Amino acid sequence: MSASSVPILEAVDLVKHFPKVRAVDGISFAVPAGICFGLLGPNGAGKSTTIEMLEGLLTPTSGRVLYHGERLGQRHRERIGIQFQNTALQDHLTVHENLRFFGALYPVRRPLSELIALCQLEEFLDRDSRKLSGGQRQRLLLAIALINNPDLIFLDEPTTGLDPQARRNFWDMVTDLKRLGNTIVLTTHYMEEAYLLCDDIVIVDHGKIIARGAPAQLLAQHFNDSVLELPMVEARKLDGGPLRYAAIGESAEILTPDVNAAVGVLLAAGVSLAQLRIRPRTLEDLFIELTGRALRA
Repeated sequence: MSASSVPILEAVDLVKHFPKVRAVDGISFAVPAGICFGLLGPNGAGKSTTIEMLEGLLTPTSGRVLYHGERLGQRHRERIGIQFQNTALQDHLTVHENLRFFGALYPVRRPLSELIALCQLEEFLDRDSRKLSGGQRQRLLLAIALINNPDLIFLDEPTTGLDPQARRNFWDMVTDLKRLGNTIVLTTHYMEEAYLLCDDIVIVDHGKIIARGAPAQLLAQHFNDSVLELPMVEARKLDGGPLRYAAIGESAEILTPDVNAAVGVLLAAGVSLAQLRIRPRTLEDLFIELTGRALRA
């Protein structure tokens, strides 16, 4: 195998036992360089445990984590960047001072000017880090994750709690990182985020991989229909007819491979189309179909 074909990251039969649970049960996959790889799963599925083993923070019960074809060790960890869900910043330090503080921890550093431009920190460099907005804080944390100039970056639910503008701004930065040749491992509960950013995804549940592939490819494999959404009061006019619907709160969903025929049935039943919404299947549909609708702790 040539050096160029060796995955940047590989999980080989990862298993992790805790006293009362087998959290990860034989997970294997490889991540080629230069992509955004999504690791998705409901709460309690084994996703976080898998990520912590990939990051080198947790030792597998069995199996291996390989970085550039070698077992992950301390010298490799210095080449990996991690943006945790929560990172303790130094109190009373400005953004610029925090960058210098974290940069001093590494022998190899990305130039601060490059980080500041990439993560769009210019306007609040002199602001106390305690006074940052949610989006500004996440941009700073991304800069800290990049400060050692890593070629592999872990982003652990980086846009949780951000408003739509801040979330989309963060997506743009992730896209820029890919364009620069970085490899990204992303965990997120936002399926739209995974669909837009990830070139390849793995969905895990009960400690095992239950789906793997490019988002569009997975949707094509699992679905051949579209979704019609309409108010429940209108859907009830279909009772006893050929179209089946499922109640989703105060709305109803109809799954059909033939949208034109379904709309014809709606009109024949006297259903108003004023609030009809027609959409293709989404990654969220697939996620729910594979993992269920039950609330996870």
